[in-house]
Amino acid sequence: MTGSQSRQPLNALIEEHSEFLYRFAYRLSGSAADAEDLVQQAFLTAHAKLDQLREADKARAWLIAVVRNAHRKSCRRERPVPFSTVLSNPEPVTESDLEQLLSAESVQEALNELPEEFRAALILYYFDDHSYKDIAELLDIPIGTVMSRLSRGKAQLRERLLPDFANSGPRK
Repeated sequence: MTGSQSRQPLNALIEEHSEFLYRFAYRLSGSAADAEDLVQQAFLTAHAKLDQLREADKARAWLIAVVRNAHRKSCRRERPVPFSTVLSNPEPVTESDLEQLLSAESVQEALNELPEEFRAALILYYFDDHSYKDIAELLDIPIGTVMSRLSRGKAQLRERLLPDFANSGPRK
């Protein structure tokens, strides 16, 4: 196989999956630069190990696994400083404050604080509109685990985004 022939499958993977992988990596890492690095790493790995991909329809799940593994490795190398905006005597949050609290930046910061397994499931479900079954296949976990991770992840996100409402009474 010539050099240009061996690049054709990789070029097709890049064209088909790069946008999705970037969005996934951005939500996973919370940083545009880190997301670019993760996607680049995924395609470098794909280039080196393309022969391991036996089924073309499993390429997205394989690339997601590569991005997740690269993110885990980077998290082990770099211990981020925890984001903390807790005041000693916080003011109660009012309904009018909710819009400000739920800005894209605050949601991303709250996502960044979640454990990776919850974050990945939430991103795939809420940001990329995957079904439970799709998420189970992409992450190679049972559907029950997907449901559990979504439930626990939502609860933790709610606690981070709405600390004053998290333990209040039933929702209206």
